[in-house]
Amino acid sequence: MTVAASRSLRSSAELIRAEEPVLAHNYHPLPVVVARAEGSWVEDVEGRRYLDMLAGYSALNFGHRHPALIEAAHRQLDQLTLTSRAFHNDRLAQFAESLAELTGLDMVLPMNTGAEAVESAIKVARKWAYEVKGVAPDRATIVVAADNFHGRTTTIVSFSTDETARAGFGPFTPGFRVVPYNDLAALEAAIDETTAAVLIEPIQGEAGVVIPDDGYLRGVRELTRRTGCLFVADEIQSGLGRTGHTLAVEHEDVVPDVLLLGKALGGGIVPVSAVVARRDVLQVLRPGEHGSTFGGNPLSAAVGSAVVELLETGEYQRRAAELDIVLRGGLTALVGKGVQGFRARGLWAGVDIDPAIGTGREISERLMREGVLVKDTHGSTIRLAPPLTITGEELRTALGSLEKVLTEGS
Repeated sequence: MTVAASRSLRSSAELIRAEEPVLAHNYHPLPVVVARAEGSWVEDVEGRRYLDMLAGYSALNFGHRHPALIEAAHRQLDQLTLTSRAFHNDRLAQFAESLAELTGLDMVLPMNTGAEAVESAIKVARKWAYEVKGVAPDRATIVVAADNFHGRTTTIVSFSTDETARAGFGPFTPGFRVVPYNDLAALEAAIDETTAAVLIEPIQGEAGVVIPDDGYLRGVRELTRRTGCLFVADEIQSGLGRTGHTLAVEHEDVVPDVLLLGKALGGGIVPVSAVVARRDVLQVLRPGEHGSTFGGNPLSAAVGSAVVELLETGEYQRRAAELDIVLRGGLTALVGKGVQGFRARGLWAGVDIDPAIGTGREISERLMREGVLVKDTHGSTIRLAPPLTITGEELRTALGSLEKVLTEGS
């Protein structure tokens, strides 16, 4: 028997044990080993099937192995995968044109991961502040919201309020001011002549799908315009159909100056992210000041273009809006029956479980045993973010499993 064949016959338990000595322990995944997937379903190495209610934190908005995205990837794999940005490639212009048109903005800076998009936006905002706004050198500040999640690089954790993300990683990058989320008065008080940008999530995902009050995003837009700083909207989790619109800011008819996209932009196939912005903002970058070897590579551009094509039909945005009713209805019926409360928009929800019933981790493990995969966040909160391709019947199945877990206990 070959080594490869031997490895393929390992059980879930054996594979989990094999990871322990050779993988850094920066994750605590549920004890399920996925080997195959299609649509809203995944299958482990023993052949057990699970309904995926997490969708890779929105990276799999179009489900696992969407045929149009797989076809685009295969077609490009047979042609060209990488040139670096030392040369042009024949796929990048189409990707940038279509993404700019979809978002209503002008220019695209392609990157790979969400954290790279955020880091890039920070650099762009600071450069814009010095060259356009006239902020004194090295004095630019960026205002962010408490309980944010924008990634885990050193600069980003510098303005996190999550001590798990920060502890042991200092010294921290200066230049950030943290204000409470959903508090326009606090935001206004934090802005001054040094402020380059306000960086916020239209909906805070990692915090538990925290949705701001109606009017908050419009207030941020008006405040940033009036005070002469940039509004940077991090839609890496909330964007690309998740909330029932292409972008979450569309719920308040707001257009930011800078938009950050990732996760679903790569279709669950390749890492793709982008900073999309007004022309006068992104034009502050000049050759040699920023870059990425893999950013805008032909394979990513081909898949990203196919993602944009799916969104241009409006089908997935409509599905999220229609199934919002099913999701809200099912969760409303569970309030007082193990659910203390929830926040939902489109196909995205943060569900607060009664701590007497279990932690978020414990509830996630019980749901796994029922064939449903979710992920906990802080305390007893779990997140639901199924693929936008999920059917109403599948969604009701997941909600029924949650009801069973809550009523029957462990």
